[in-house]
Amino acid sequence: MPLQNRVDPYGTIFRTPARGTMMGNRGGCIHNDRREIVRPYKSRRWIACVLEFKNRHRVVMTPNRYTELFFLDEVVALAAGHRPCAECRRPDYNAFRAAWSSHLPSADEMDLAVHPARIASDGRKVTYQAPLTSLPNGTLIEFQDQPWLVLDDSLLLWTPVSYTRRLSRPPRVTVTVLTPAPIVACLRSGYIPATHESSR
Repeated sequence: MPLQNRVDPYGTIFRTPARGTMMGNRGGCIHNDRREIVRPYKSRRWIACVLEFKNRHRVVMTPNRYTELFFLDEVVALAAGHRPCAECRRPDYNAFRAAWSSHLPSADEMDLAVHPARIASDGRKVTYQAPLTSLPNGTLIEFQDQPWLVLDDSLLLWTPVSYTRRLSRPPRVTVTVLTPAPIVACLRSGYIPATHESSR
């Protein structure tokens, strides 16, 4: 049985044999010694990392070590509330900071702002309503009860394996936004996230 270590656009950690193209974590160890998820996060430092960095090798879900989580791509990681890692993705982290604010915020400043925008005190994902026409590329939304990627004049249906169905972006509709508002602001300010090859 696959490990419960894949993350969807709602931030839910689930099981799937499908592989992700990006790894991340939620501030530490959220699994037990049987490699089962026992909490949704450890701290507010939710990051998104590359799969390989400096030839480091880890056994996934090693006891008492941070829990490796996996995403289809960066836009899913952003929708779940993760930001670029400052170590393994330094250029992306710097670009994200520059899109966030001209004063180049610290990681702590960004994490403090994103955390209440991604998860409520009762553990539910925070979402909000917005006109579809106002949303930048890279935003993930809920439309017709499914998660879709906003990309140019299209919407692309997310699945654990790839983006599958493509629709023309409908005009004059209000949608539920899955990507946290501070991250949408970064996308609007020019941050360009990595997207799965199936989006092209």
